[in-house]
Amino acid sequence: MEKILLKLVLFCLWRLVGVFGATGWGTESVMEGESVTLSLYSSLGPMQQDDLIQWRFGKYVIVDTNVTTGSMTVYDDVLDGRFRDRLKLDNQTRSLTITNITTEHAGDYEVRTINRPQTMDYILTVYKGISVTEGDSVTLNIIPEISKNDILWKYETEMATIAHINRTAERFSTSDVPDGRFRDRLKLDNQTGSLTITNITMQHAGDYKLIITGEKQSSKAFRVSVYARLPVPVISNSSNCSSSSSSYCSLLCSVVNVGHVTLSWYKGNSLLSSINVSDLSISLSLPLEVEYQDKNSYSCVLNNPISNQTQHLDITQLCHTCSDSEHCCGSTEAVIRLVLSALVGVATVVILVYDIRSRRAKQDPAHIHSSGCSFPP
Repeated sequence: MEKILLKLVLFCLWRLVGVFGATGWGTESVMEGESVTLSLYSSLGPMQQDDLIQWRFGKYVIVDTNVTTGSMTVYDDVLDGRFRDRLKLDNQTRSLTITNITTEHAGDYEVRTINRPQTMDYILTVYKGISVTEGDSVTLNIIPEISKNDILWKYETEMATIAHINRTAERFSTSDVPDGRFRDRLKLDNQTGSLTITNITMQHAGDYKLIITGEKQSSKAFRVSVYARLPVPVISNSSNCSSSSSSYCSLLCSVVNVGHVTLSWYKGNSLLSSINVSDLSISLSLPLEVEYQDKNSYSCVLNNPISNQTQHLDITQLCHTCSDSEHCCGSTEAVIRLVLSALVGVATVVILVYDIRSRRAKQDPAHIHSSGCSFPP
């Protein structure tokens, strides 16, 4: 119901400003460090020869352009030079591109034609990216100069309020969302207004918005990415002992139950091969062949954007030459052969002893009858 009412209010405002020549409004969102283009042509229609076009950020003019003469003036030194070397204007469409954007560039933009009453407004949201490992804590910080204002912390598209500071009433509170994912995990700094999420899980990934009210009204946005803890890769020998007549040793580096990672083989510091996956809970394996006598250093590395795990290869342990059967097939087969030989030897002795005793047993009765001895009745 609230969303429907909000849409109705925005529609009414749009129709109201349209009476005074406004064309419309739009929203754009971008991650910090990326670029964004605010278009003009589709908003105000085809440009006319005598158009004078002006781009504004809040109340500050940042670009003036004359379609007739083709002249353009960029005021990139306004607001402490935050737009310096970041503004690009398309000569054909007069669309404005802001490069290498920061959170300082978030806010309200307006493009207007001076000689005909048409404007287009944009609300630009710039997300500050934060990455954290599952189980750790993350703090969403705000700048000190606004710490005395009233603030609201909101989460995800529903923008549910999860923390609130009312300086006048001296009320400081945190609250959970309906599914209870934030229970006993939120800590609000009453002095700075910063919000900490403890023992974070994948469920807490998403967009967070800080709304600052009072004398200095503004907002800031954060996009939190949560990554699982990485296991250590396992290196195994995938060669077949019975047929290992090659001079190369076949190896396999493997990990299980991982997602959003890259698995790589390195020779020293040089990348040999890699494989990546964006799915969750998947098993990965990456093969490698090395010579038995190779003296180089090899390692298998599993990494995501914030951490890595490395397993170094010990060729002498996993790869053996095939000069003799013991080395080729390993000490285990040698032991098995020795045990089998011993068992065969024991069995042979047992058979011989049994055969000798059997023969003696047959000879003893014959010897007794031939001696002519008799026992008294």
